[in-house]
This record gives sequence, C-alpha cells and structure tokens, in this order.
Amino acid sequence: MFTIIGIVVVFGAVIGGFLMEHGNLKVLIQPAELVTIGGAAIGTLLIANPMHILKKIVGGITGVFGGSKFTKKRYLDTLKMMYELFGRARKDGLMALETDSDAPDQSPVFSKYPVFLKDHHALAFVCDSIRLASSGGVEPFDADQMIESDMNAHHHEANAPIGALSTVADSLPGLGIVAAVLGVVVTMGSLGGPPEEIGHKVAAALVGTFLGILLCYGLVGPLAANMTKMAEEEHAFYLVLRVLIVSFMRGTAPTGAVEIGRRAIPGHVRPTFQETEKFIKDKTDAPAGEGAAEPAKATA
Repeated sequence: MFTIIGIVVVFGAVIGGFLMEHGNLKVLIQPAELVTIGGAAIGTLLIANPMHILKKIVGGITGVFGGSKFTKKRYLDTLKMMYELFGRARKDGLMALETDSDAPDQSPVFSKYPVFLKDHHALAFVCDSIRLASSGGVEPFDADQMIESDMNAHHHEANAPIGALSTVADSLPGLGIVAAVLGVVVTMGSLGGPPEEIGHKVAAALVGTFLGILLCYGLVGPLAANMTKMAEEEHAFYLVLRVLIVSFMRGTAPTGAVEIGRRAIPGHVRPTFQETEKFIKDKTDAPAGEGAAEPAKATA
C-alpha cells in the first residue's frame, strides 16, 4: 500500500509542480522517448542476467506491492510452532522429529501452520536443520556453522535480483541522455523549418533526459531499495529460526529457546514476553521435561 502511495506522490508532485508553472502536460507525453529508454533498459537487463534472476526480479517487484510477510503475528506463530516441535522432541524423543522433517505436510505440528507450510524455503530450512538434531551425530557448534552457511547462500541468492535492478536504475539517466541525443539529431535534421516544430523537437529531446532521471530516482531505484529491505527482513526471520534450533540443540528447554528466539526478532515486530507467553500457552500443553536442561542430542 505504501509503495503505491509513494509512487502516486512522486509522480503527482512532479506533474503538479509542472502544471503550477503553467506547463503543457502534452509536451511530457513522448511515447518515442519512453520506448527508447524503457526498451533499452529491458534489453540491458536481459543481456546481463539469466532467466532465474529475471524471474526473481518479477517476483521481488510483485512482493514490494504486497507488503511484508514478516509481521508480529507471523513471528508469534513461528515461535509457537517451534515450541510445539521442541515439546514433541522432549516427549517422544528426537527421533520423532524425523517424521516431521521427512513428511512436513503430514506432521502433527507443521500441518497446523499452513502459512509456514506454503513458505517452501523456510520449511526446507527448518526441516534440514531439525534433521541434524534428530540424527544425533552433529555437535551444536557444527550444526550452527552449517545453518549459517545455508543462510548466507540464500541471502546471496536473494540479493542477486536486487543488484540487477539497481544496475538498471543506475543506467536509466545515461539511457535518458541517449534518448535526448537522438532527439537532438532529429532536431538538427529539421533546422530551417518552422520555429514551432523545432521547439517541439527540442522539448521532446529534453523529456528523454527528464524521464531517465525520474525513473531512476523516483521509481526503479526506490523499488530496488524496498526489495533490499524485504531481503533483510527475510534474513532476520531465518536468523530467529537458527537461534531457536541451535539453542534447543545445546540443551535449552523449549521455553528458554523460545525466549532466546524472541529476543532475536527485529524490534518493530518483536512481541513482548507477556504476549509471547500468552500466545504460546494458549491451548498448548507444556512439553514433558520442560524444566530440564538436558542436552537435546543426548535424547537421540
């Protein structure tokens, strides 16, 4: 919603200021300049990036208009889900987590959280991580290193389309100059004609530079910046999952692991201790051995 409002404000302010100076709005409507700049920008994007990054760019731009997925409610649901998962491990043993990781859609825990099930990468991230815990042959420190490597690989992959879109944004002013130069060439071919015609062609050439700069700093650049923030939000979500899982593998009780994970949540969406406790305990039985701090891997 705010993205749409921002775009409307940017273009509304530019056009409004132009009209306040009694400018002719028809002069700004130059389809040829837009085709030159937009077509060249799309062409450079196709030249520089493989198909999987192009798909991620489209998905990223769509996600910008959809808003953030990582709300306080999403984090509370995740904390409760992990609490129930750790409680199941305490009650039935770590080997019970193998059924959850191998068939998450049939898991008595994961099946209660359809939003998480639809997030395929986050689901695979958790399943692969708890598989390490259920195997019992990996030390918590080594598991932490493996999870961190997974996070870094995903973060690098998430930043690839952002870098590609930022490169296009940086190229737009230059492409605007290209369109303006072409307009000047056309104008030079019309010298000797009516002054009104020459003036119109000069204005069209200047509109090319105007469009290139406006699209760079008023649209494409901010979209890339918003995608960067979304990638950081996703990385923060995986960090919370990592902290939760590693804390439990080190022997922390489910309630303690959840509190450690809660404190890793970004401040603007972090629930309070009371909110978390009330949400988790609501219709949830305390896991067996809740008060124990026995190392998780010893249960396997």
